[in-house]
Parts: sequence; C-alpha cells; structure tokens
Amino acid sequence: MDKFAFDIAHFLAGSLVLVSLLLLYQDRLSALLNVFAFQAVVLALSVSWQAYVQGAPHLYLTAAIALIVKAIVIPVALHRMIRRLGIHREVETALNVGTTMLAGLALVALSIVVVLRVTADAGTLAREDLAFALSVVLLGLLMMVTRRNAVSQVVGFMSLENGLILAATGAKGMPFVVEISVAFSVLVAFIVIGIFLFRIRECFDTVDLQALDDLRERRG
Repeated sequence: MDKFAFDIAHFLAGSLVLVSLLLLYQDRLSALLNVFAFQAVVLALSVSWQAYVQGAPHLYLTAAIALIVKAIVIPVALHRMIRRLGIHREVETALNVGTTMLAGLALVALSIVVVLRVTADAGTLAREDLAFALSVVLLGLLMMVTRRNAVSQVVGFMSLENGLILAATGAKGMPFVVEISVAFSVLVAFIVIGIFLFRIRECFDTVDLQALDDLRERRG
C-alpha cells in the first residue's frame, strides 16, 4: 500500500475515534443523535476506502448499509422517538463530562498499547485499524455504563457495533453473509429496544434508569 492510501485510511479510522469521544461529550439527546449520524457517515467513508484499497467490492455494500441504516434510518427514527416520548432534556450521566472524557482518553491509549503489542506480526494498516476499532468499542461500552438514559445507552450500543465493523473491514473483512446478518441483527435489536422504550414510558412515565431504580427501591 502506498503512503497516500495508508494516510487516508489512518485519517478516517482516527476520525472515527474522535467522533466517538464527541459522543461522550454531548449532553443533549438531539445533539447526541446528530453526532451518531455523523459517526456513521465517517464509518461509511472508512469502509469505502478499505474497499478501494483492498480491491474488495462487497465492502462498498457494507458502506452503503452503514450510510443508509445508521446515518439516516436509525437517527431519524430515534429523533421521532424522543419527540413522541417528550425527552428533549439533557442526558443524565453517572460521571461528569470531564471525568468521562479522561476515562475515554485512557481507554484509547490502552487500546493502542495493547493491540500494537499483540499484533506485531500483522500488517501496519490492520494493526492500526484494530487499535482504533478497539478504542471505538471501549468508548461505546463507556457510554453505556456512564449514561442513565435508555436512549443514550442504545446509541452507545450501536457505536460499539460501528467499532466491530471497522475491525472486520480493516482485518481484510469478514464473510459478506456475516455482515448482512450483523446489520439485520442491529436493526432488529433497534426495533425491539424501541418497543421496550415505549412500554417503559407508558408504565413508569420515564425512561431514566436512575428514576426506575429509585422507584424499585421505594417499592422494595
């Protein structure tokens, strides 16, 4: 791979990590969904570049799925969902923004150190893509742990899955049928989670998990 192609791949994968950190920084649901849509656009660009560099045409379809489903369909559906649920307020967090960002930076550093050490025999591009992919996965997990709102935890779950796609495409891709299966599974999970959110809202008049814990303690 020539230096220009490597630099572009490196820039796009690094941008995905940066957008993941921006997700952690958001304190309003609408802004969180917009940044998630942007992350999906960056992922689609990264996968498209990998398709071009690796000469793997099936990855273009993977990029198209990411662009249509994650950058358009799911964010639009989530925007409509939060409007119907009436939850435009700020996102409740277990940690303040500064502490969360420091934890996120520590996870990125840990991912790079661990992956570069255990993949010493792999190609340079695959090693860096895996390091960035693990960073995105851990940042998605961090969001799921530190956010108390169910909608923001759904975004953390789908951001985590974006990291898995980056890992798969950077490591010469996975079988296409697996890619379709993963995309379909995420869509089904999103639909099921949406149904549960509406049911939770109908039963308890909130989707704030801390409020649900408080209610359970009062009933206990």
